[in-house]
Amino acid sequence: MRAAIEERYGPRAEVSESFGETTVDVGAGDWIDVLTFARDHLGCVFFDWLTGVDDPPGGFSVVAHVFDPVEHAHLLLRTRVPREDPRLPSATGVYRGADWHERETFEMFGVIFEGHPHLVPLLLPDGFEGFPLRKDFILASRVAKPWPGAKEPGESGQGSPSRRKTLPPGVPADWGPSATTPPPVRGPRAVRGPQPEQPSRPAGPEDGDG
Repeated sequence: MRAAIEERYGPRAEVSESFGETTVDVGAGDWIDVLTFARDHLGCVFFDWLTGVDDPPGGFSVVAHVFDPVEHAHLLLRTRVPREDPRLPSATGVYRGADWHERETFEMFGVIFEGHPHLVPLLLPDGFEGFPLRKDFILASRVAKPWPGAKEPGESGQGSPSRRKTLPPGVPADWGPSATTPPPVRGPRAVRGPQPEQPSRPAGPEDGDG
């Protein structure tokens, strides 16, 4: 499999192997061609999955996994699109099963798959703004309340003083207390007083001289 890919694409493809799987990185211009080559010439007729990866600051990786059910060979295909204009030809003309995978990648990362027959959101509700799997997506609800019902120690007026608060996941540092803010100064720990004297156990028959 590796030799066939290197012969066809030469320096336009980076090929590596690990754990029984071949990984191929190609430019966006070769994306559809390498998918077609995998299906028609490498026996990878089974489409497994497709997804995106946010790789700041450069852009997004689009990754597809296909499989040869006869030789039991795994092939991972990857390409990149720029953050400013994340567009890529749709793989649905090669693998029809890529349909919903591209829709999910579109709504989660904002990658536009040109030529897709029905590129509309798959999972998110109507009117949802933003792309939630991008690393710059802010979980605004966590700014108002990090976790429903959660309280720091001391916030309820009971218990010990509050420890240093940290920002919830997905909230930029300038939206809240800095990570360098020192924790609050605690008072000295109370000294344990003398323990009350334990009463002696009354003597029983077993304590007599034997």
